[in-house]
Amino acid sequence: QVQLVESGGGLVQAGGSLRLSCAASGGTFSSYAMGWFRQGPGKEREFVAAISWGGGRTYYADSVKGRFTISRDNAKNTVYLQMNSLKPEDTAVYYCAGRSTLVPSEESRRYDYWGQGTQVTVSS
Repeated sequence: QVQLVESGGGLVQAGGSLRLSCAASGGTFSSYAMGWFRQGPGKEREFVAAISWGGGRTYYADSVKGRFTISRDNAKNTVYLQMNSLKPEDTAVYYCAGRSTLVPSEESRRYDYWGQGTQVTVSS
């Protein structure tokens, strides 16, 4: 059973940066596409970013394009989300997700494994 554990969330002022990490265990990490999703207060879970198994393909929501960067280190079984120029509307619980295929997806229903989430709060 694959387990995903996020870390790196916290409170930051608008314009600041955070780096989220998601450590995977219990599976063959290098064969999974990975994604980040978020759920803000009173909102539905939404796609943020995704990365293919080898890291060669990345995808971003329009709202974060140019500010966030997803990456992975298969040797460390970890996927990252570097978040720069944070805005108050980025406030949400951020979830890491894994999909048992090589190609990522923007649809949350296509992911097989989920972390518990990490809170990101951006103050104005």
